[in-house]
Order: sequence, then structure tokens, then C-alpha cells
Amino acid sequence: MPRAAAPPSPPPLDELPGHYIRRLQQIAVAIFLEETEGHGITPVQFAALAEVARQPQVDQRTLARSIGYDTSTIGGVIDRLEARGLLQRNASPADRRVRLLTLTSAGQALLDAVMAPMQRAQARMLAPLPPAERSVFMRMLRQLVEANNALSRAPSEP
Repeated sequence: MPRAAAPPSPPPLDELPGHYIRRLQQIAVAIFLEETEGHGITPVQFAALAEVARQPQVDQRTLARSIGYDTSTIGGVIDRLEARGLLQRNASPADRRVRLLTLTSAGQALLDAVMAPMQRAQARMLAPLPPAERSVFMRMLRQLVEANNALSRAPSEP
């Protein structure tokens, strides 16, 4: 009886793009938290506040799509921001089931306070790349995300 072929060995992690993408996400969060230390804000909370500032009166579902966050868990993010007095939820005049979000003055103040630290974090993430390669890297990231957006648990809108 012929022997069954041995299952293939897994490739080294350093050959897997997913491994580096996961590691880069960990690094990005760590840098963001380090730069914004003392402000008590996470990258997702920053994205939510920034998007509500860009789209006043945005509803929760649209916010989730805008920041590429799961609609089933965005409520918890909003709950925490609202509990801290950073966001306010109001019923939509068109549909009382829909909650519209607005920044409070405290939310705007926090967003203003973390803009410089957030920009430093972004610069630190790209600092190892030569300046000419940074825009290429960003273009490639966008290309990968856009090409695979539909596969996400939380597809974002273009």
C-alpha cells in the first residue's frame, strides 16, 4: 500500500503578507496609544470622533461603514464616547429608530487636542520609509484595501 504524502510544511511567517499586515496593525495601535497617552482615546474612537466631526448628524450605521467598523459593535464604541460626554445621540426627526450623532464641545476639544499626536503617530509609522516611497506605500495599501473591501466584516464605503 502506498504511503500517504506528508502534509506540506507551513511556510515561514516572514513569507506571509498577512503576518506583516497583522504586525503592522499592532505597531500602528501601539504608536497611536503612545503618542496620544493621557488623552484616553483609542484609534477606533479617534476615527469615530473625526468622522462625526466631518459628517455632523451622521447615523450609527453610516458611521460604521465610513470608518470600516462592524455595525454590530459600533454601538459599544459610541456608548463609551457618549458616557464620557464626547458624543451626543439624538433621534432622527425622519425616523425615531435612527440615532444621529453630534460631537459635544468636549468631543471637539478632545479631537483638537489629539490632532497633533495623531499626526505624529502617522509620521512615525512611515518614518522608516524614504519620503519618495511613503506615497507609493499608501497607494499600495489603498489598492489592497479597495480590491478586497467586499471581503471585510465591515466593508467601508468608497
